Amino acid sequence: MPQSNIQTLSIIQPDDWHLHLRDGDVLQSTASQAAKQFRRAIIMPNLRPPVTTTEAAQQYRKRILDALPGNTNFEPLMTLYLTDNTPPEEIRKAKESGIVHGVKLYPAGATTNSDAGVTSLDRCIPTLEEMQKQGIPLLMHGEVTDPSIDIFDREAVFIDKVLIPLRKKLPDLKIVFEHITTKAAAEYVTEADGYIGATVTPHHLLFNRNSLFVGGIRPHYYCLPILKREENRQALLKAVTHKNSRFFAGTDSAPHAKGAKENACGCAGCYTASHAIELYVQAFEEVGELEKLEWFTSINGPKFYNLPVNRNKITLVKEEWKIPDELPFGHEKVIPLMAGESIHWKLK
Repeated sequence: MPQSNIQTLSIIQPDDWHLHLRDGDVLQSTASQAAKQFRRAIIMPNLRPPVTTTEAAQQYRKRILDALPGNTNFEPLMTLYLTDNTPPEEIRKAKESGIVHGVKLYPAGATTNSDAGVTSLDRCIPTLEEMQKQGIPLLMHGEVTDPSIDIFDREAVFIDKVLIPLRKKLPDLKIVFEHITTKAAAEYVTEADGYIGATVTPHHLLFNRNSLFVGGIRPHYYCLPILKREENRQALLKAVTHKNSRFFAGTDSAPHAKGAKENACGCAGCYTASHAIELYVQAFEEVGELEKLEWFTSINGPKFYNLPVNRNKITLVKEEWKIPDELPFGHEKVIPLMAGESIHWKLK
C-alpha cells in the first residue's frame, strides 16, 4: 500500500451522515465513541420498534444526549423510518420540529430491522411529495429484495428498477443514495441531474469481498450491502477523491454484540464508529489523495444538508497503533472492524 510523507493531518472536524447507535444500555458506549470522532451524525431509525414519528425521534434524541458525557458537543441529527403508512402530516411535523433531517427508506427485508419497511414506493407517493415540498431528503437503502436477484447485483438493479423511475416522478426530491458499493452507483450519482448525493463507508473504500474469506469466514466484515469486487472498490475511491461534492462520509457503523455476529446466522454490520476517521484517512492515503479528504469528510455533507460547516478542527498523526480486540457494548462486547490489527493513523 502506498505511503505518504505527511506525518500530521489537520482537517475540519468531520460529520457522519449515516450512523447506527442502537438504543438502551448500549448507548453510553456507542454514542460516546462516535462523539470522539464526529461533531454531528445522521442517526438511523431502525430500532425495535422503529422511529416512525417525530415524537419518537425527539424521545430517541433525548436518550442519546442523556447517554453522552457532560463535556460533549455531539449533535444527533434525527431521521424517521418510512413505512407504507407514513402520513404526509408526519412530514410536516418533522419539518416543524427542526430536529428531523431525513426520512429513511428500508425496502422491507433488506437489512437489520427492516421488516417494517416499505413494500412498494407507490404506496408512499403522497408522503414523498410532501417531503419534496418540505425539502426533507429521502435516505435510500439502495437494494432490491427480490430473492431471485443475486446479492451482488441488487444495488445495480435498484438503480434501474426503483431509483430512476422515482426521480422521474419526483425530480425535485432530495435523495441520498446510502452506503453505495458499486461502480454503477458511483457513476450514476456522478452523472445524474438534480438533487442527489451519496454516502460511502470506510469499509467499502478499504476492502473487497475477498476480505470476507481470508483464512475462513470473517463475520465482522459481513455487512449489507455486502462487500463487492475490487473494480467496484476502485470506482468508489475514484469517486470520493475527485472533489465531487455529491459524495460524503457515512460510516454505516452498525454494532452487534459479539455473540450475534459470531454464530450460525450472524447479523450484518461493521462496527467502525470508534476509529472511522482513521480508516478514511488510510483509504485516501492508499490512492495518494489526502488533500481531498476534508471535502469528503467535512464539507460536502453539510453542503448537501444545508447546514453550516463545523468550525473546529481535528488533528491526526502518523502513528501506528492496534485496534482493540473488543469494545464495551452495554453488558456485552462488540468487535470493531480490523480488531487486533494495526493501523498507521491516529486521532490526536
